Amino acid sequence: MSPGPAVDLPLVARGKVREVYDAGDDRLLLVASDRISAYDWVLPTPIPDKGVVLTRLSVWWFEQLAPVLDSFGATHHLVSATDVPDAVAGRAMLVRRLEMLPVECVARGYLSGGGTAEYRRTGSIRDVVLPAGLVEGSQLPAPVFTPSTKAEIGEHDEPIDFPRVVALVGAERAEELRELTLALYRRGAEIARDAGIVLADTKFEFGLSGGQLVLGDEVLTPDSSRFWPASSWAPGSVQPSYDKQFVRDWLTSSGWDRVSEPPELPADVVAATRERYVAAYERLTGTPF
Repeated sequence: MSPGPAVDLPLVARGKVREVYDAGDDRLLLVASDRISAYDWVLPTPIPDKGVVLTRLSVWWFEQLAPVLDSFGATHHLVSATDVPDAVAGRAMLVRRLEMLPVECVARGYLSGGGTAEYRRTGSIRDVVLPAGLVEGSQLPAPVFTPSTKAEIGEHDEPIDFPRVVALVGAERAEELRELTLALYRRGAEIARDAGIVLADTKFEFGLSGGQLVLGDEVLTPDSSRFWPASSWAPGSVQPSYDKQFVRDWLTSSGWDRVSEPPELPADVVAATRERYVAAYERLTGTPF
């Protein structure tokens, strides 16, 4: 789904998954499409209902995480998920316009993906030293903050160390970002665990409004997080997941070189991916999709 002219507002930006519109009065309209991205490419095949899942789940998480944000004197950017144009109802959020900070705030409670690759090379993830003997899927002794840059479309997010965060936003703000990111992750992991899901890692984005720190973008969705079924968690291999890892795995097995245009996804991969996104929503919220 790509809303295009159905939204009669000035287009501010078009990302891999979302369109952002100027809604006036320091408000933006964030519209989540059904596009899916992998390996820094937007794939040619959409996943039906994906944008609705991302929006509904983010709205639910903003409510769950509000007490954590309050304890830090922070808030979130959501204004309304109902006061939106009919053409994009269900997949759009009216949010506060923010001055976004130039850091992807990543929290990891388990070793996976690029974190595993770096750990195997160095025993660390950037400047975070980890114990010896960990494997893919291992739970870390405590959640860690492993930030990255915020890349433009077509470019790669680059992992950075904490001193680089300090250089980007200042020492006090950097410490605040690290502590709040880990607090949000811990609360999210607790809620997910109660639903039978392992929250392996996730990323948050923050901005400022009148000097106040504000949680923005999407929150704890299958696009921004790794969700694993707790019942099958077994360190030592890639875990089954409720996120787009299924698509990444298919792309890898397809022989795609990640340089040429990506291939269309087969119908069974599309259906199975939709099923995983919907399952994540239903298990976490306890609400039928």
